[in-house]
Amino acid sequence: MNVQDLILALDIGTRTVIGLVGVQEGEKFKILASAIKEHKSRAMLDGQVHDIEKVADIVCEVKEYLEKKVGTSLKKAAIAAAGRVLKTKQVSIEKEADPLKPIDLNIIRSMEIEAVQRAQAQLDEELLPEEKTPYYCVGYDVINYYLNNYIISSLEGHKGNLIGADVLATFLPHTVVDGLYAVLNKAGLEVESLTLEPIAAINVAIPKELRLLNLALVDIGAGTSDIAITKNGSVIAYAMAPIAGDEITELICQHFLVDFNTGEKIKIALSSNKDTISFVDIMGNKQTVKAKEVQALIQPVIEQLADTIVEKILDYNSKAPNAVFLVGGGSQIGSLPSLIANKLNLPSERVAVRKSNVIQNVKNIGKKLSGPDAITPIGIALSAQMRKGQNFINVSVNGKAVHLFYSRKLTVADALVQINYDPVKLIGRTGKSLHFTLNGEKKVLRGQYGSTAEIFVNGNAANLETEINTGDLITIKPAEPGMPAQLCIKEILEYYSHRDVKVLVNGKEVPGDYMVQDGDNIEIINNLEPKSEADALASDSKAMSVIVNGREVVLNGNKKNYIFVDIFNYIDFDLSNPRGHIFLELNGKEAAFTDTIKPGDIIRIGWK
Repeated sequence: MNVQDLILALDIGTRTVIGLVGVQEGEKFKILASAIKEHKSRAMLDGQVHDIEKVADIVCEVKEYLEKKVGTSLKKAAIAAAGRVLKTKQVSIEKEADPLKPIDLNIIRSMEIEAVQRAQAQLDEELLPEEKTPYYCVGYDVINYYLNNYIISSLEGHKGNLIGADVLATFLPHTVVDGLYAVLNKAGLEVESLTLEPIAAINVAIPKELRLLNLALVDIGAGTSDIAITKNGSVIAYAMAPIAGDEITELICQHFLVDFNTGEKIKIALSSNKDTISFVDIMGNKQTVKAKEVQALIQPVIEQLADTIVEKILDYNSKAPNAVFLVGGGSQIGSLPSLIANKLNLPSERVAVRKSNVIQNVKNIGKKLSGPDAITPIGIALSAQMRKGQNFINVSVNGKAVHLFYSRKLTVADALVQINYDPVKLIGRTGKSLHFTLNGEKKVLRGQYGSTAEIFVNGNAANLETEINTGDLITIKPAEPGMPAQLCIKEILEYYSHRDVKVLVNGKEVPGDYMVQDGDNIEIINNLEPKSEADALASDSKAMSVIVNGREVVLNGNKKNYIFVDIFNYIDFDLSNPRGHIFLELNGKEAAFTDTIKPGDIIRIGWK
């Protein structure tokens, strides 16, 4: 067995450190050894390292025990950051869209990046003074997309006036990672892989094929209870309830006058089905109490725990989920599952404690890791195995170093989120349109389409969806906006060059070099004989003039009526050699090849 293939996973919790060593054998992960050690004092609170030395001492004990069991020294470990320090923000975003242009991935991703930036700004504003520590985005999920205010599963390829999204962004403070790294360094270990506790737990407790269902996973630890909610194939929310097993232990300590470790033993003894529990209080008195008495004492706290968990689930899910899975040491509190089921109006069988026997593709779990408190450490090990050798990755964006947390497949978009890249620079805005009235008919001349950003990864053409790896060099050439629509009176007069006409703009005669302004009312007056534009052109045999891409084109095919496709007989435009998707515009609106055209129409044709 190659020592490089071994995975050491450590779940550094508030009350215990659980460690295991395993190796991938074919399609199954084999556990070779495991250990559980309790902290000798309260060196961790609510999942946060408080005393680095004392936590490192327990990690060393676990490490040395496992090294003896597997017969080799261990140099690297996989760990998880506590979900209780995770912060999530859900934001909604709306953006105007060009109704003539199909929505592509660049437009969608730039909108998502802007939503994450808004979430970051909101988080920074809401942080209390004592929380003012750098947070950075470790991932985001899109809960819903919207097209013209209606929910839609995918925006790509659609056209509309308004697009939007509900985005759930997840943030992690640097201090949490720094504390875990310091502990491992003191224990003589390097960090091989880092994940998030709720991600590790959900990866083994709720496989991807079950995430189409609306499920809640509640990891009840010592300090807090972490909640993850799935729906439609993905995790849609993370939440934290600031109450868990320690509140029960503290009540026992106060009532029976015992230290915290003794209180923990009394709490654990409740699950042994013994009628009485014996202990020694801080005065040195030996006491024996009935288990029913202790159960009655802690019942109000259990009720409060159930109420808080249910409240959080309803806050983030808006309704009761299809089922609730409980994991973690605190999930073994006897009446908790039934209380949660009752408060959510679910059948009792739909709230269940999830133990390690449900985990697939893992063998030799053993008795030590048989309980619900083993879900997270096994999840840490499997997460590490899936991306062995990866942790944080470092890339460069336009020469700027970017440090990314590797919790999933990373793309160019993730790197841009991290550096707060302006999404406006990704999508070339269409130039401003020109609105005017010509002989009583409203006209719209569209501005030019802007060019989208050019993205390269290691010199190769890429896009926002391109997967990135450590060391990649990302280069972005910002998008260029399109030119605004412009029209000179001289261009209009060219249609009437064979007649004596004058031009009035807003009731006043203007020279030929006058540039049409937004909202102008233009009138073409025939000095010889007042007649409409259509009549004037009709009198000149069966030829007529239109503007195509800013130039006059005279159609003289001796036809009574012309349609859009006739234009191609009079312009140099090769339809046999497509360079993208063709766009056709008639007086500022999307056109079809069979649309009728009239004298003076403004036409645009091109590739996009």
